[in-house]
Formats: sequence, structure tokens, C-alpha cells
Amino acid sequence: MAAATRYIHWLMDRDRKSTSLKSLQGKIWEAGYRAGEIRGQVFDDVRRAFERWRWQDREIAIFSSGSVLAQKLLFSSTQAGGLTRFMCGYFDTTTGAKREADSYRRIAQALGVPPSVMLFISDTVPEADAARAAGVETLLCVRGARSPSEPHGHAAIRGFDEVFP
Repeated sequence: MAAATRYIHWLMDRDRKSTSLKSLQGKIWEAGYRAGEIRGQVFDDVRRAFERWRWQDREIAIFSSGSVLAQKLLFSSTQAGGLTRFMCGYFDTTTGAKREADSYRRIAQALGVPPSVMLFISDTVPEADAARAAGVETLLCVRGARSPSEPHGHAAIRGFDEVFP
């Protein structure tokens, strides 16, 4: 048990996107969400954007390094209310790494659409680069004063209110 705990801490310290670690974290979080001890946090513009996009008949899917379970838990109990009803799909590291173009191709295939009709919004350049390499449209979300230090070639937004207004 001690060796497993050390290994889990080693993975977390290095921000590893291990599927097994994310699954374990999801199960731990599930207990916290069910007990009402944990609540999902989203930016204030997320619910507005989700409502607008669904009203526009746009489908919303999430691709996260967190497990599908963790995503569903987070979006089911945010300070803005439950948001899972807006989602049509959840994708995690079982789909592939977020920095690999094939992952975005697999998502497009799972959703039954060509990559060119998808829009991927990320806060990291390497993820946006991978999506673009797969033929997906991209936006780099740079909230607050934060901005990437080097040129990246992606259109930048400061929040979701700027997307499909």
C-alpha cells in the first residue's frame, strides 16, 4: 500500500495524465460529490454559453484529462447548476492524449462528424495544435491577463461569451 501511495503521489506531482490515476481520482471525487463535500466550479460565462449554443442547435462535448466520471460529476453539480443536460459526449484519456491529433480524429468519428465541423477550445497551445493538425477548428481561451508567451497561430478569446454570440 505504501509503494502504491508513493507512486500515486509521484504521478500527481508530475501532473501525469495516467488513465488509471484519473480513474482513481474520479472514484474518490465521486464520494465527495455524493456527500455534498465537493462542488464543481465553472467560470460565470459557461452556463450562458452552453444555453446559447444548445439554443443554436450546437452540440457540446468535453475532452478532458480527467475521467469521464469526474467530468460528469463536476458538470452535474456546479455553482451554476447542473450542466450535464447540455452535453452530448464526454471524452478522456481512453480516447488518447490531448496533445495527439489522432485523439481528435477519434472524437470526430465517435460523434459522427468530420473534424472540420468541430471547434475545440483549449487553454493550452499544444492541445490546440494537435486539434488543428487533425483538421479541427481551434480557439485558444486566455482568461484574465494570462496570455501565451510565444506566437501560436490560434485565434484567442478571453471567455465563452465571445464564441457564437
